[in-house]
Formats: sequence, structure tokens, C-alpha cells
Amino acid sequence: MDIFCENCPRHCKCDRTKNIGFCGEQKTMRIAKIIKHFKWEEPCLCQDGGTLAIFFSGCNLKCDYCQNIDISRGGVGEFYTPKQLAQLLEKEQESHSSIDLITPTHFLDQLEATFSLFDKKIPVIWNTSGYESVKNIEKISKFADIFLTDLKYADDRLALEFSNCSNYLSATLPAIKKMCELKSDVFEDEKLKQGVVIRHLVLPYHVKNSLQVLDIIKQNFSDRMISLMSQFTPNGHGKLNRKLKPIEYKAVLSHLEKLGLENGYIQDFESASCRYVPNFI
Repeated sequence: MDIFCENCPRHCKCDRTKNIGFCGEQKTMRIAKIIKHFKWEEPCLCQDGGTLAIFFSGCNLKCDYCQNIDISRGGVGEFYTPKQLAQLLEKEQESHSSIDLITPTHFLDQLEATFSLFDKKIPVIWNTSGYESVKNIEKISKFADIFLTDLKYADDRLALEFSNCSNYLSATLPAIKKMCELKSDVFEDEKLKQGVVIRHLVLPYHVKNSLQVLDIIKQNFSDRMISLMSQFTPNGHGKLNRKLKPIEYKAVLSHLEKLGLENGYIQDFESASCRYVPNFI
């Protein structure tokens, strides 16, 4: 068996049984925080009992503006075996609308094992940056029902500048196409039971990127749900040191309307607040 990690398109080939990968984590799952009855995702994902939000430590990107930077650099939280996590999920699923796996990509192997150990009764959300491989999307789709995916950049040069990733779009675009191929949208009483939601966070100074991302969505995913976000909140790191300006978001909303992309959600400016960033300490 190949022990070298290929859980994401970086293919860093790290033996995470002994060393720390690019993601900042070794092989054993580490969970930074679990929030019960979480209501901060899109409404179709967290009605009634809310979602059971599982925030994993580490990340296969290195976005310098990450709002969860306290945990995305790795080294935070408690370790779980697949059996321990399966027992927790089985116990909690009765009181929640869904299970929200947040930044889970680098623990794919362990999560495959986790969901083989119990009978899930509610939708599982794979909440991802979008930086995935097509091969792994096929694996994930066997236990995840909903792909909640980012589409951050229309240009790999911007991805390299802000997320230390030289092939973001070239990896993410085919991955999202595979998600859409495998998961049609299925609703029950306005709750998404299966499907794909494509998120895009508008970055300050970079309206052009957002317009181009919307063009990509129109060309490839015009019938899928979109979540356009204005919640950018400076984290004290990197070059993006201010909130989004209303005129910037208005320009993106105007383009959204021009393209006729009406299926999904938009945020108002109240979302750009530290109040909506969980306390991971």
C-alpha cells in the first residue's frame, strides 16, 4: 500500500505517518472544534436542528486571508480515530439536520473509514476549498451527499499569490464538474438532501477576479446553486487589509444579474464581521 499522501492535488508525497504534510497535519484526524446546531451555513443546509459542524485542523491551501487562520495552519485540537468520530456522529445525528465536514480534504482516508462504521441518517456536507482531485471526488461521493465548494479564483496566478497554489483553477474546475456530474440537486421541504453549492468570496481590490469567476460558473454550472459572499474580514495577515467596499460588491452583484444567475444566495454587509468567526481558542 502506498503510504505517501495523495489526498489533494498537491501530491506532496509526504509520509504522514511520520511527518507533517503541507496541510500542517499528520495522518491521524485532528478536530479543532465541534459546534452543535450550527446555523451559519446556507439556509438550505442547516434548517431545524442546524448542522453539526466539524472544523478540522490544517488545510491543503495557505490562504493568507483565511478567517479560520487559527486552525488552518494546523496543530490545533484533539485527535480522533475513525471509530471515535463515528461514535460521536452516530450519537449526534438524531438532533441535527446535517453533518458539516469543514476543510476535511487532507483527512479523506480516515473519513472514508469513519463513515463505513455507522449508518448515517442525515446528509453529509463536504465543505471544501474546491482544491480537490477528480479521483478523490469519486471516493468522497460514496459517503458525502452535498458538496459545498469554493471557487476562489479565475486565475492561477492570483491563487499562487494569495493561497500558495499554482494550479488551483486547473484542479478545481474539473473537480467541481465531477461533483455536479455525481450529485444532482435533491430538495425535500426546502432542505438540500443532495447536490452542489458553489461559493465565491469577493475579495477587496479584486472585483475583476469575481467577475471572471461568475463567467466560469455561467459557462459551466449555470443550473447549480451559487452562494456569493461579502463576508471578507481582515485577519491581520497578508496583503488584503481592509473589508470589501459596497461599490465593489455592487459591481459583482450587477454582473451576477446580467448573467442571469438567480439560483442561490447573496450576503449583505452585516456578514463582514468577526462575530461570524468561531472562537477556536
